Amino acid sequence: MAGTPALTVPVQRELATSGYVCAGSAVLFILLAVHARFVLRMLAREGVGWGLVAVQAGVTYLPLPFVGAAWTPVVGLLSGVLLLAAHEVRSFTVAALAVACGPVLLAAPSVALTHAGWAVTAPLLGLVEYSLVSLAAQADRLSATRSDVIHRAVVQERRRFTRDLHDLVGHRLTVLVLKAHLIQRLVRERDEKAGQEVDETLALLRVLAADVRAVAHGEQRSSLETELNSARALLESVGIRCQMRVSCRDLPREVAEALTHGLREGVTNVLRHATARECTIQLLDRERLVSLSISNDGVLQQYRLRDRGQGLINLTERVAVLGGRLQATALHGERFLFALHIPRNQ
Repeated sequence: MAGTPALTVPVQRELATSGYVCAGSAVLFILLAVHARFVLRMLAREGVGWGLVAVQAGVTYLPLPFVGAAWTPVVGLLSGVLLLAAHEVRSFTVAALAVACGPVLLAAPSVALTHAGWAVTAPLLGLVEYSLVSLAAQADRLSATRSDVIHRAVVQERRRFTRDLHDLVGHRLTVLVLKAHLIQRLVRERDEKAGQEVDETLALLRVLAADVRAVAHGEQRSSLETELNSARALLESVGIRCQMRVSCRDLPREVAEALTHGLREGVTNVLRHATARECTIQLLDRERLVSLSISNDGVLQQYRLRDRGQGLINLTERVAVLGGRLQATALHGERFLFALHIPRNQ
């Protein structure tokens, strides 16, 4: 379609001086519509529409006896169509027709010698259109190939990660579980409290092993509700009084996943960076905004926001993708607030 203005402008100018302005303009509109449909079909790689080629050939030559030389420039559009079709079906015969459709004009009595130059110019403009359309199609194919290569590389890297995770981490977790079973049997007979702690440690190891398998296979294992219950149990098991308030349900999957990761990270920070005695967890639905907050006492003085670890950095990026934000603030009285705010509607 690149050569369309160069071909149709002279036609419209010539039609303005002839007696077929309305009829000629209507036929020209039909020709342009058929031509555009053919080019779009070729760009979409839907194959040659020979019916469209036949219609364009008819609309190109049939008006010549009536409109006369004013119609000669549109032959360039037909030439471009035939060249595209010849390239698609690998046919020299169709290519020859594309070249010959211009000189055929010389046989028409209605074409004056002053317009005979279109017999050569029209096929050349058709060649220009063929080149530009072919270039666009090639660029589209290269883009599709590039996307396919990237997808395959991602799949291959994920498979490598899955193998490494299974072979390295999975093996060591299995050994840890077996060792914990052995310790459980040895300790239970001597110390009931120690046996209880070993039971809880063993349960955590089992959950960890299941989570590793889920990550390796790209699955989302635990729900937000499960993580909330686990967080309360974990905090209370180490002597931290946990108060929890939850007032939201049926969250979008992406939001729930981000909040689940945030809950894990927040609880981990309470255990690692504080000597907490009490912790408050709130999950609230504030109209269009979902907020998760974790506040605790006993913040260690050496903990600073500038010392954010990779976990907080990853979580900040995950929340930002959803249009949310992460808040990590030291409060008065050796307290600390960790909060996520994410728009509900994704």
